[in-house]
Amino acid sequence: MNVAEIEAIAGGYHGDPFRILGPHRQETAGAAQWEIRAFLPQAESVEAVTPNGAVPMTKQHEHGLWVAELPGKPERYRLRVQRPGGATEEFDDAYRFPPALSDFDLHLHAEGSNLEVYRTLGAHIVEVDGVSGVRFAVWAPNALVVSVIGNFNDWDARRHPMRLRSGGVWELFIPGVGEGLPYKFQVRSRFQGYQQEKADPFAFETEMPPKSASVVKRLDSYQWGDHEWMAARPQRNWLREPMSVYELHMGSWLRKPNHDSLSYREMAVSLVEYCQKMGYTHIELMPIMEHPFYASWGYQVIGYFAPTARFGPPDDLRFLIDRCHQAGIGVIVDWVPAHFPKDAHGLAYFDGTALYEHADPRQGEHSDWGTLIFNFGRTEVCQFLIASALFWLKEYHFDGLRVDAVASMLYLDYSRKAGEWIPNRYGGNENLEAIAFLRRFNELAHRVDGAFTVAEESTAFAGVSRPVYLNGLGFTMKWNMGWMHDMLAYFATDPVYRKFHHNSITFSMLYAFTENFVLPVSHDEVVYGKRSVLGKMPGDEWQRFANARAFFAYMYAHPGKKLSFMGAELGQYEEWDHDSAVRWDLLDHKFHHGLHTMVRDLNWFYRAHPALHQVDFHSEGFQWVDFHDADAAVIAFLRFAEDRSNSILVCCNFTPVVREAYEFGVPQPGSTKRSSIRTRSGMAAQTWGTHRGRCPFRRRNTATSSRSG
Repeated sequence: MNVAEIEAIAGGYHGDPFRILGPHRQETAGAAQWEIRAFLPQAESVEAVTPNGAVPMTKQHEHGLWVAELPGKPERYRLRVQRPGGATEEFDDAYRFPPALSDFDLHLHAEGSNLEVYRTLGAHIVEVDGVSGVRFAVWAPNALVVSVIGNFNDWDARRHPMRLRSGGVWELFIPGVGEGLPYKFQVRSRFQGYQQEKADPFAFETEMPPKSASVVKRLDSYQWGDHEWMAARPQRNWLREPMSVYELHMGSWLRKPNHDSLSYREMAVSLVEYCQKMGYTHIELMPIMEHPFYASWGYQVIGYFAPTARFGPPDDLRFLIDRCHQAGIGVIVDWVPAHFPKDAHGLAYFDGTALYEHADPRQGEHSDWGTLIFNFGRTEVCQFLIASALFWLKEYHFDGLRVDAVASMLYLDYSRKAGEWIPNRYGGNENLEAIAFLRRFNELAHRVDGAFTVAEESTAFAGVSRPVYLNGLGFTMKWNMGWMHDMLAYFATDPVYRKFHHNSITFSMLYAFTENFVLPVSHDEVVYGKRSVLGKMPGDEWQRFANARAFFAYMYAHPGKKLSFMGAELGQYEEWDHDSAVRWDLLDHKFHHGLHTMVRDLNWFYRAHPALHQVDFHSEGFQWVDFHDADAAVIAFLRFAEDRSNSILVCCNFTPVVREAYEFGVPQPGSTKRSSIRTRSGMAAQTWGTHRGRCPFRRRNTATSSRSG
């Protein structure tokens, strides 16, 4: 040791602490001697406890560098520390242990091929040389020093500086640390004097916001009970099965009398029972990864491997998913690889450089959202994101990932003016690195048995839900944003003017089979002044509900899987508010209860009839009967199952005018078989299987019929 190095240890800026601390061989007058060195600023006195007895340590620096001299190499020893006031503690020295990660682990990380890198980096409870503790590891290639801080060292960054390994990975095994302890990494950069306390990017648990520390958590602590579901999942093909998805925000679906949100475990009872009764096949959770800003709805993620602590510990989220699976309900989660927030304790400027993001704001910043964009050209960053995706599919048994804001990833000029973006190497606006990342992500996600992916993509980018080997992006399905906007605009139009917008109803069939579409009525359409689904409907209350019933009936009959956001199924007047619950009290009123009952019946009807879901993504499953009557705003079409003798005729009247003796042709002669869904609000959905001759479509003008049903 020299004075400069001792000062660096005492000051917390020595980049190679193992060169100074721990056991070291000394040559004194030709004889080998050993020293034990420890930096313990909290100590009043220290002893090195060896198998041969305790050896007092002497203080070599006023800030707390202690040294003990030994005649031979200390194989094992502990440090006994007396604090001011007389309190004594004894523990193993972190600096007597060998490197914790193998060279092969580091090679895979640098190569970007470790698909389970969350098992290498982060905090892991392990046993080394018979001693239990936590192995900490973090990637920060441009750091001068990285230290682990927590309650176990009084949050003193000088106490546990880490060892730098190849590829910019820092590691340290700290004995005696266990599950449930909060921690952070103190990162001191090589550049511009930057230093910051950072949450662990690979943490499995976090403190409750607004606290921001990571928490040591085991991965193997939960015993799953969904074996039957998981065993059957690889054999399921959701492209030909019914899929009716209930999208919800965990914090505002239902609230307790004191206005608190339900916990994961409480949702495992009330949400599962509700979705079972309503007939939904899946629930979709808006992002439940840890996020500092609640009003971001989870779309500004900090913890890509940690569920938010707002609703309980990680195993409670597993319990919720487990209960869903045992009840026959699939679970989708929103996943956000497009961008991340600028919060100081997060990924932003992680080691004093643009590590996870692009340095140039023309590539690395979303000015609309105030967030940063991942650098998809960096192998370690792509590895981080792909590992996150696989983590949720494998470790939490999520059935599908809905990928947010895909359009913003595909285009370099997304929401940018001329001069605010950099073209790709061919001069185009496509983000080639992001496209390659999405293809790789989809290839690997689909290797997880039975898992599927869904893209929220709002442009006409070709092949979003086509396989990578056919030059597609590889998603299983894609949200049909065009259908959603056209339909909501059409139904917001007064029926007297709908004849001028007839193409809004028919246009979707021109492209319905170019992708594997999901028909969404999402959270984005019921906020920020867009009004609720019911609020968009014209007319008085009775007409609004009639329009809403017609809208949902048409949605369930149209080719494509179905998704609706919470509150729409009961006709909530207000826009969605993340600080308030769904207006469940509205179910005490006739119209709301009737719409709610109809949506339930539609779900079960849809699930029971293969013609409505088996051939969603090919023109063989659909045939127009009549789409010419724009003046009457009437259309009719057929839906076919894989067995084309199993068909359903759908007839729609989108005005309040009664059409007496209105007739449609049917595909084949035979006896008429009609089934109806009727609700308290009078909606009747009629279907025919085989028919004789021509089937009339008539409505009576009674108090219980739906004028626009």
